[in-house]
Amino acid sequence: MGIDTAAILGLIQGVTEFIPVSSSGHLIVGREVINLSASNGLAFDAVLQLATAFAILAYFWSDLVAFVRGGRARIGGTNLTLSTRLIGVILLATIPAVIAGLWLEPLLDTVFRRPEIVAGSLIIGSVLILLAEHLPKKSKEKVVSLESGLLVGCYQVLALVPGMSRSGATISGGLLAGFSRQTATSFAFLLGLPILFGAGGKKLLDLVSSGALETLGWPLLVGSITAFFSGLLAMHVLMRFVKNHRLDWFAGYRILLAVAVLVFLT
Repeated sequence: MGIDTAAILGLIQGVTEFIPVSSSGHLIVGREVINLSASNGLAFDAVLQLATAFAILAYFWSDLVAFVRGGRARIGGTNLTLSTRLIGVILLATIPAVIAGLWLEPLLDTVFRRPEIVAGSLIIGSVLILLAEHLPKKSKEKVVSLESGLLVGCYQVLALVPGMSRSGATISGGLLAGFSRQTATSFAFLLGLPILFGAGGKKLLDLVSSGALETLGWPLLVGSITAFFSGLLAMHVLMRFVKNHRLDWFAGYRILLAVAVLVFLT
């Protein structure tokens, strides 16, 4: 893999990890378009996701520093307060995706990476987003409770299928749980940390142990740096967007992309 190709994949990962359009789906489609070998594809993509996990840390850095210093940092514009309780909710809400990921791991690098699977998941994810935005909500959640956090964690399981989108599934889950759009988005970012660090770290160790890291070294580094900075920018853009806009635009884009995948890649 060339450095220029790795940079393109890093840009795709960084931009699409946080907006609800599916980073894994876009990476699979991107590989198909540029006719890139699928060898080590899942591992390479997971390490790019690890880079975007560091982007989450950078985005919330001031809140993390305030928390470490003993303060109760309220994440701007939301009902979320970074605290040991919220961290506990996030860790518990991660468990469903961890269990499902270990169970489905044999399929993740084979069956689930087919273009027709991606297209179908893009459409299903669009329906979920539209339902989350337009179904009437009984009440607004003032804080992220253990029950609502676990509910969003169950939606995160859907993101194991490329095309569903981790951010799309978890933001939709947050909206259905009664969160505001900004709170749902911020919680989705934070909820992604354990999964992105865990999956990316594991795949990085796999590449080291198999010796593949020597081949992918520089391209992987360039792709990761690109993913970090583009992901950080995407987080800022999305948080500004959700203040005044619904996610319907992303649902529409997903449907158009699904049609394109079915027409040109299957």
